[in-house]
Parts: sequence; structure tokens; C-alpha cells
Amino acid sequence: MTEILTPDICVIGGGSGGLTTAAAAAAFGVPVVLVERGLMGGDCLNYGCVPSKALLAAGKHAAAIRAAPLFGVSAGDPTVDFAAVKAHVDGVIGAIAPNDSVERFEGLGVRVIKADAQFIDPNTVNAGGQLIRARRFVVAAGSSPLVPPIDGLAETPHLTNETIFSLTERPDHLLVIGGGPIGMEMAQAHRRLGARVTVVEGETALGNDDPELAAVVLHRLRTEGVVVEEHTKVVGVDGNEGAVRLAVARKNGEKATIAGSHLLVAVGRAVNVEGLGLDAAGIDHDRRGIKVGADLRSSNRRVYAVGDIAGGPQFTHVANYHAGLVIRAILFRLPIKTDHGKLPHVTFTDPELGQVGLTEAEAAARGLTVDVLRWPYEENDRAQTERQTEGLVKLVAGRGGRLLGAGVVGAAAGELTNLFSLAIGQGLKLSDLRDFVSPYPTFAEIGKRVATSYYHPYTRRPLVRRAVGLLSRFG
Repeated sequence: MTEILTPDICVIGGGSGGLTTAAAAAAFGVPVVLVERGLMGGDCLNYGCVPSKALLAAGKHAAAIRAAPLFGVSAGDPTVDFAAVKAHVDGVIGAIAPNDSVERFEGLGVRVIKADAQFIDPNTVNAGGQLIRARRFVVAAGSSPLVPPIDGLAETPHLTNETIFSLTERPDHLLVIGGGPIGMEMAQAHRRLGARVTVVEGETALGNDDPELAAVVLHRLRTEGVVVEEHTKVVGVDGNEGAVRLAVARKNGEKATIAGSHLLVAVGRAVNVEGLGLDAAGIDHDRRGIKVGADLRSSNRRVYAVGDIAGGPQFTHVANYHAGLVIRAILFRLPIKTDHGKLPHVTFTDPELGQVGLTEAEAAARGLTVDVLRWPYEENDRAQTERQTEGLVKLVAGRGGRLLGAGVVGAAAGELTNLFSLAIGQGLKLSDLRDFVSPYPTFAEIGKRVATSYYHPYTRRPLVRRAVGLLSRFG
């Protein structure tokens, strides 16, 4: 006889959004069933955020050894054991995995079913032959690497973010299709670990970021030897293991062939809507994901969607944000409304690139009258001590000094973005950033300096900046 489960909540997907939802519900003693067909922890733990940052960390250590003579330290050229680098990446995943494991969640009181999930009607999910009729469903099925319909690509060996971390030997020449965050992060990591790298981007690399800030990152990558071909379309792919060729068409009409040993496809993500039985459940969806309102509820009022599959920004922290809102709605019947306009994002190249709120271009597109303020890293004492003077902080302020947007490119940009995310989320003004006490010497002082320049425009002049920095040490 088929088992019928009747929990309060059924969560489909064991990635960041699904696990956060299940753990929070279980903490309040609510019966929860979690269905996951693949690895617990989802893309972020196994193929995305965690392994990519671990690989970037390895590359950063190699770069630090090369830069050691700048500090009076001689270490010679780094020797890279790529198999050991992979072991490092696997070790990081292994250290975090227990937090996302079946055993931990069953210990929290969550019923975990390892199977495909499919709606068979608006109120029922079939998971491995078990029927689940929950009061509410939360679909957190995530996304997968998008493989574009380029001639010959399907027949040619290629990597995605789901397979590149399985390499035990360093690529001789890594070709990357796609100049977004994933492509640029992997390009720099592999270049620093000794591979030749060529990135091919059909439009502008890091094109979703402020171009002034993105230019700083691209300059660094090119300086390190990464070849970045922008406005270049890949029209064909062929080759075999260890020898891949890209047929490209450049903006000026020139056609060329680019040869390499390995190919990484990093052109974006496709949401995992196939196989879920969404039509049977009366859930409206398209290739961008499940159609939800600001309350994350689908056309089937029993069903919520969170994370990538909800059709919004595809970041782990967005999935966690969605999960927190949905828990409030389901458990406490509180009204919720997503606000993606204040969500930060960071590209973890070196230098890092962070953004929250409106960019200068977005403010102009809305017809807003704004002040755009900049302060360079080279005017920061901590940056000088670390020899990390490449970068700037850029703030967009509206009427009365209200902070509308912030972009940071430079060392620890992700950490500085936290500060600006809090400020924008709380509706703070530049005067609040001006008046907070920042420990000396820290990179965060740059935020204080740029905010101060709004109230004292003369401090934007280069000759005055150093005096302002000296005065700040004494209050």
C-alpha cells in the first residue's frame, strides 16, 4: 500500500533555499518533508560558491608568493600540485557537508526522501512512490548550467561548473565561453595556478556591473595574463579530449579560430522546471522559472517558490532571503513582500567587485537626480600597507544624502559591501556613514571618507585627500 505523508510543509530541493526553509520550520516543531534527488547542499556546496571560492583561495596563495618580493620576502616561483589543489577543494566541501547532510536534517526532525519529486495534482507530490499531501509546498529546485545551442558544442567535450572541479590535472590552456562572474572567477583562479586562459564573451565582460568598476577587474586579469576577448561570438566548437577549437566572429567581422586544451561553458543558468509536474499542479511557469508574486506564491496558492526557480536574481543569499520570508508567511501568517532592489552581489575575483542598490547608470535611467561620489583605495592607509591600492568606492546618493547605491572594487570589497548593504537596507544617509567610528587602519575607512566628501566637496580634490586621512586618525 502506498504511503501517504501529510506534513505541514513539503520542501522540494535540498539546496540553500530548501535547507533553510526546512531547518527553520523544524526548529518550530513543524512537521516537514524534504525531497532531494541529488546531493544535499545543492549547487552552492557541491558545484558553486564553496568549491569556486576554495579554488580562488588556492590561486590567491600562488599570487601572494609571486608578490612576496614587494614585501622584502623571497619565495621564488610557486610550485602548484593541481591534484593537491583538488584535494583542498574537496576537503572544504567535506568540512561543510555535514551541516547539510541527511543525518543532520533527520536529527532536526525533518523527514528526508532521496528521490525525484513530481506533482501529480494541485495537492499531491509523488516522491519515489511516496505520496505527499502537505498544507504548503515550497519549491526550491534551483537551476543548472545553461549549455547554449552552439554548433558542435554538444558533441565536443566541455566542462561546466558541475564538472570543472573534478579535474585532477591542470589544464594547459583553458578556454572559457562567457565573461560573467563564474567565467571570470574561474579564469583568474586557473591562470594563477599556472594555466593559460582565454575568455570569449559575446558582449561586454562583467556586463551586469558598473563598467567603471568592472574595468578595474578586467585590467587586473589582463595584467595577470588572462586573454579576454569581448564582443566576440562563438559560432562553432569542435575537438576532442585535450584539444578543443572555437570558431569565433569578432565585432569587426573578422573570423578566427581559438585553440585550447579544455573548454568551460559559463554562459548562465537554466532553471530546473522540467520533470516537476508543474502543469498538473496548476503552477504557471516558463523558461525563466515559476511565476510568483512579490509574496513568492505561485498560481497554486498552496505552493511557494524560492531561490533560482522563482525567476529572480540567482544567488545563494537570495535563496536564503526568500526562505526567511516564506517561513514568516507559512508559520506566522505574516504578509511578505520581496525587495530585490536592495540585494547585494559580489564577484570574488581579485580585486573583488561588489554592488548593492542602484548603479550610476540605473539611477540615470530612472531619471533620478543624484550625486555620484568616489574615493580611491590608494588614499587609504591600510591599502597602502597591504600594497592593495587598486580600486575605489563609488556611492550614489539621492536627495538629502540618502544612500541609493554603492559599488566597491578592491581588496575586501565583499566585506565593505556588507556595510553598504546594511546602510541601504536601513535607509541611512551619508551623514550616518560620515559619523560612524571606523577603527584605524581598515579598508572600511574608505566608506567613511567618501561619505564625508559629500558634505565637504573640497575633500574630493586629490591634494586635500591625504590631509583628510591624517585628520581622521585623531577623530
